[in-house]
Amino acid sequence: MMALLRELHLPTFRECFEELAQRAVQETASYEQYLLELAERECQARRANRIERLLRDSRLPLEKDLASFDMGRLPAKVARQVRTLVEGSFVDRRENLLMFGKTGTGKTHLLSAIAQELIRSGGRTVTAWKCALLVQELLVAKRDLKLSRVLKRFSKYEVLLIDDIGYVQQNREEMEVLFTLLAERYERGTVMLTSNLPFSKWEAIFKDPMTTAAAIDRLVHHSVILELNIPSYRLEEAKRTKPPEAA
Repeated sequence: MMALLRELHLPTFRECFEELAQRAVQETASYEQYLLELAERECQARRANRIERLLRDSRLPLEKDLASFDMGRLPAKVARQVRTLVEGSFVDRRENLLMFGKTGTGKTHLLSAIAQELIRSGGRTVTAWKCALLVQELLVAKRDLKLSRVLKRFSKYEVLLIDDIGYVQQNREEMEVLFTLLAERYERGTVMLTSNLPFSKWEAIFKDPMTTAAAIDRLVHHSVILELNIPSYRLEEAKRTKPPEAA
């Protein structure tokens, strides 16, 4: 029996069938009830393992989850939007999620938390990158004549999270490969991004007006935009922990 269950790749069946069989006898459960509980446990274990694998592969900072984010800091409208976003229907529609705010307002934490919920509740595939690291990955692929292969790899993810676009200034070649990636994902997959720069300053990112307009157009066309117009969490924390000045 154990060898057959191993061959069939049913580890939870293998772990639980004897215990559940004994309980089924004690409770005079039917064969169908016994098999149903075994199948349910196997499916639950597989779902849990898949979620764990997706979280591990996502590159998300797992400590930045909703439980550790202070939702009370958000404006009421934004808090309502977040509660809707974690349901994930915007991913099904291949819409983008664009989050803007000054440094220290919690953009990275909140976007990472939403992305984690998309995995935990919907089993969606996510890959998360700091913008500077993503650009370097694309540049290396372009240099090695493997850019199309890397773009295809990214296309397999339902969600591409790009953190801190515009935070580090890039040169024209770096922004060209980023634009290529965004153009490839247009209406094919969700982009979630954070930026401390409003769209009016994005020419500093993409270096010329036409590319800037094209990038913004592709991102905004199907999108949800969140603006975190709130004080810097880090600045508030620093003020709270600052020792009182001596009289």
